[in-house]
Amino acid sequence: MVDFRDRLNSEIPILYDGGFGSQLFARDIQLANSAIANESHPDDVVGIHSDYILAGAEAIGTNTFVVSPLHLEMADQNEVDAERLTRLAVQHAKSAVEKMNQPVYISGSVGPSPGAIEADSGDTTFGIANKKVREAHKLIINTLADEGVDFLCLETMFSAKEAAIAVDIARETGLPIAVNLTYKWTKERRTGMEIYKTDWGHSALNLLEILSSGEFSNGDSLVDYVDIIGLNCGAESKHEQHTGMPYAIMGTVQLRDACVSMNIENKKMMAYPNAGMPILDEDYKTIYTQTPEDMAKYVPELLDVGAFFIGGCCGTTPKHIAAFRERIDSL
Repeated sequence: MVDFRDRLNSEIPILYDGGFGSQLFARDIQLANSAIANESHPDDVVGIHSDYILAGAEAIGTNTFVVSPLHLEMADQNEVDAERLTRLAVQHAKSAVEKMNQPVYISGSVGPSPGAIEADSGDTTFGIANKKVREAHKLIINTLADEGVDFLCLETMFSAKEAAIAVDIARETGLPIAVNLTYKWTKERRTGMEIYKTDWGHSALNLLEILSSGEFSNGDSLVDYVDIIGLNCGAESKHEQHTGMPYAIMGTVQLRDACVSMNIENKKMMAYPNAGMPILDEDYKTIYTQTPEDMAKYVPELLDVGAFFIGGCCGTTPKHIAAFRERIDSL
């Protein structure tokens, strides 16, 4: 298989997988923490990965989004459990790739801490201490690297500062790094401009500025260590026109413009949004508003604005990814 960094130099887009947690729910697996499924439901974890590979995904993410000990302590687990579950997650992903006998890259998923961090809240009264955040990310990132993932994917980051802390740790592994924030729609009162910002108020431009600042890396700019910059998720509840694929397109444009304004070149862009808005059906089960066909029709436009690495987040199923694959292959 082509080395992942060499693959990034191709002009052919990479198709990522879809929502993992929502696929666990679809199998009636509901746990205090989805990472526990790596131990309690190994066949289902391998099965979900296999379904996405069968649908045409060229890269899959490990089931480690909330494996951080900061998350697991709420499920009565500790650092030892976090390391064990992380190793199992990578092993399950590798088992699926071997089972499907396809050239598929494995992404080590690194999610956000469960709440604001000290760097954003200003203290540890309301925020998680920066030291604890760094220690938790170091455990997971180093374990993912030790188990042999192809690249690290920092995702659903609400804090560009936490993303910088994680990149500072990840750069020591030598692995390619993807950084994805999750945004919501905002509108500036003075200018009327629509700007996507995270819950902690960080825009795409803020992300690049914080990575460049060296504030969390002993003065070193972290931009050169990041191979892929993008966005994922997008949990809007009131602005349907800013969810799913439209969100991914507008967010990618804003990220592209931010890179231009900072004179940052040669970064691949990534986008994997939710399947629209989550709503409850008549049986009080969560469903998402954008069908595979709804999302797939936007694939050409998403690629046209600069996305190279595309996929889906919450609510996107193997059927969505199969529809993406068909549209990409038709271009």
